[in-house]
Amino acid sequence: MLDVVSARRARRGGGRGGRTVVAALAVTGLLAACGSADEGGEQTLPASVAPSPTRGAGTSTATSTTSSTTTSSTTTTTTVFEPRRFTLAASGDILLHTTTQQDALAHGGGSRYDFDPVFAEVAPLVSAADLALCHQETPVSADNTALSGYPVFNAPTEIAADLADAGYDGCSTASNHALDRGRAGVTATLDVFDAAGLGHVGTARSQQERDRPPIYDVGGVAVGHLSYAYGFNGIPLPADAPWLANLIDAETILTDAAALRDRGTAFVVVSLQWGAEYQAAPTADQQALAARLLGSPDVDLILGTHVHVVQPIDRIDGKYVAYGMGNFLSNQTERPPTQDGVLLQFEVTEQPDGSFAVTAVRYTPTWVEHPGSRIALASGSRYPESYRRTTEALHLLGTFDGTPTT
Repeated sequence: MLDVVSARRARRGGGRGGRTVVAALAVTGLLAACGSADEGGEQTLPASVAPSPTRGAGTSTATSTTSSTTTSSTTTTTTVFEPRRFTLAASGDILLHTTTQQDALAHGGGSRYDFDPVFAEVAPLVSAADLALCHQETPVSADNTALSGYPVFNAPTEIAADLADAGYDGCSTASNHALDRGRAGVTATLDVFDAAGLGHVGTARSQQERDRPPIYDVGGVAVGHLSYAYGFNGIPLPADAPWLANLIDAETILTDAAALRDRGTAFVVVSLQWGAEYQAAPTADQQALAARLLGSPDVDLILGTHVHVVQPIDRIDGKYVAYGMGNFLSNQTERPPTQDGVLLQFEVTEQPDGSFAVTAVRYTPTWVEHPGSRIALASGSRYPESYRRTTEALHLLGTFDGTPTT
């Protein structure tokens, strides 16, 4: 897997055929500059992409304009700082239960699994972002054999291409279900993601791949992504493959984030699968870990998943943590909040010192419709109870200043 992933600006109208994601910045030129991670070559970002490696700061490469007025005795120079900006979209759990898989098969006329109708309503919002990240919680089959749902998952191969069609650039894959199908399942999942042009992080096929998480080129800004899970439902990591999936450990996360900075990354996103299931309030452990990570200059944003309900967003040291984004797609219907989700849209802006920070957050509440497993936009007039629950959960800590889109 090449470790610089283009965040696709040349293509998407949302839906099949609008996407031209590639696994490197440009096929011409970059392949000579960056070796394949599988080949073990040391890879560097092109000079036009790499910001200063100084952690938490850097020399600004934003466009400046200079004007000079000369008289017989004085010269006046004015420099205008024009910061670079990009948008980042993120969503919660993609948890493909058997019923959800059967709904996709029905959407495909019984001959193929088609998730495009599932994502149709949210695809324009996902596609509008400069970078879009999902959380693929379950393994994905390479050939649609031995498909299964809870408690040991194996999802249809079409989910990867249809996530790409919806506008996603990559996904976190570290989850409590990551090892449901063992090492072969991890390999199959990542092979399918590679074929679909999706970035991935959190599980790996080798130590080398684990140690080279993807860097996305977002309009010339290097954005790194990391992913970790609290555990694997009692399945141990193989003794000879501890790199197969990432466990949450604060020191490891900070070391990995620092390594991304050293590779020239300007903005680092950490995805965490954590928390107490079905509980909107973050646990003390979640809050302590968020404070520790965001207290580092090497971590810029935390995206939380796992608890199957929406949790609040907080600001710590001026940075954001989304403790839990709910279920974006699942068949959990036994509790109404488990059909709630949220699509978050972060605006990230270059600062005068060359660092990047989230400067605005917009949110779009979602609701998983059943039957059909379609992701719908919720509002005050459509699925109003879901909208109310999500809005209240996001503001639970009293520090969130985001703006709803519906």
